[in-house]
Amino acid sequence: MRLAHTRVLSHIALMFIQTEDTPNPATLKFLPGKDVVGPDGRVREYTRGDDITDAPMAEMLFMIPDVHRVFFGNDYISVTRSEDAQWKHLKPAVLGAIMDFYVAGGTPLLDQLQAGDVEERVYEGETLEIVEQIKELIELRVRPAVAQDGGDIVFKHFDDADGMVYLEMRGACAGCPSSTMTLKHGIENLLKHYVPEVNGVEQAVA
Repeated sequence: MRLAHTRVLSHIALMFIQTEDTPNPATLKFLPGKDVVGPDGRVREYTRGDDITDAPMAEMLFMIPDVHRVFFGNDYISVTRSEDAQWKHLKPAVLGAIMDFYVAGGTPLLDQLQAGDVEERVYEGETLEIVEQIKELIELRVRPAVAQDGGDIVFKHFDDADGMVYLEMRGACAGCPSSTMTLKHGIENLLKHYVPEVNGVEQAVA
């Protein structure tokens, strides 16, 4: 699932901002050496045109015309460029925006807005046990790996009628050329191995 990464240290003013390639060539991962998400620990993703009133850093990054999507992880920001943009032109602008934001003392995400995604379905009995196993596997075995690639995978729901698990891919994973293979061969095989009730994995439709 992992592809070779290249690491670059960019010394800007008083900050070192580390960047990493991701499996998605349209997405770069920026590590400012600071916490990014708020105290709730919930990651967030924004696409150009979304309501970004709760994300001051996203607002600043979207001032750059070729920034298409922004994903906030625990200690990194994944930025996805528009289709026609080139990183050699866009990367310095993104680095500068992140540096300016932190040097000015900004908070990437407003602490008072901590809603995040909440699983609304209620599971009971054996189905609840299955869902808890699935969530634990995703949390311990899947999310740490994809976070290193600048993305995230979030459990959405489990259909006990057909044994299908629905997951949402975010950050670098969203739109990544290898995301379908990762989802179908990597994660699906993992869940089916440890949870026999799982028959398959599909990407949740927003």
